[in-house]
Amino acid sequence: MQFQLTKVFQKVPEGYIGLVEELPGANTQGDSLEETRTNLEEAIELVLEANRLLSQEQLQGQEVIRESVTFSAASNAKI
Repeated sequence: MQFQLTKVFQKVPEGYIGLVEELPGANTQGDSLEETRTNLEEAIELVLEANRLLSQEQLQGQEVIRESVTFSAASNAKI
């Protein structure tokens, strides 16, 4: 099974803004499209790490089963 997230980029007077439709909080901006793409990759990592830490804190001391899930990020260069 492959999961796909959707990156959205919008040209604005200051440069570009970018977000991931399926991942609230993963958004950024940049002077160029390339900078915004790079910034968005970092934002995705930060949001996922923050969510992981929050989950671990909330479940601390409880009996849980953790399983890893891996998916390849699909890059879509269309604007």
